[in-house]
Amino acid sequence: MDEKPGNRTDEQRERAEEAVRELIRWIGDDPEREGLKDTPRRVASAFMEYFQGYDECPEKYLQRTFEQVGGYDEIVLLREVPFHSHCEHHLAPIMGKVHVAYLPRDRVVGISKLARVVHAYAKRLQVQERLTAEIADCIWKALDPLGVAVIIEATHACMTCRGVETPGVVMTTSRMMGAFRDDEKSRQEVMKLIGFS
Repeated sequence: MDEKPGNRTDEQRERAEEAVRELIRWIGDDPEREGLKDTPRRVASAFMEYFQGYDECPEKYLQRTFEQVGGYDEIVLLREVPFHSHCEHHLAPIMGKVHVAYLPRDRVVGISKLARVVHAYAKRLQVQERLTAEIADCIWKALDPLGVAVIIEATHACMTCRGVETPGVVMTTSRMMGAFRDDEKSRQEVMKLIGFS
């Protein structure tokens, strides 16, 4: 697909801004009034930031690994990585935190790279279940670890601000792979480290 955010032409941007003007008219306001005049430009720019994950290849962040780790062979865990995304059904914000763990086989990756993987997938239109799976699958494929665990806790504006209008609800999803799925002791250990026991 050619129309990734980084490849937008001036003509495509103008169409996006006109779409925002039309939505403003549709809800009953005037896109030409002072407070809204620059809104289409701002929304188009914001969308470029919100969805910059379409321009990123998350797997690339995990290409540089380290084998000399002094024989370390226990769990590597990054807790509470904050993220924001947008649901693909209403374009409403999803906000929360991701816990990412892996059990290295023979190499590790810089911890900032795990956060970059989270953000690259989050900055796309998402559903939480798919986001969880994509992060875990990426780490599994790129690092070939003995186990991967990804747990996401998030609130969804499509539920808190519209529809059922139920604020304070947190949705939790998880994906366990390898040792964290097959070995009860390993799963309990990673859950305890994350703070779920």
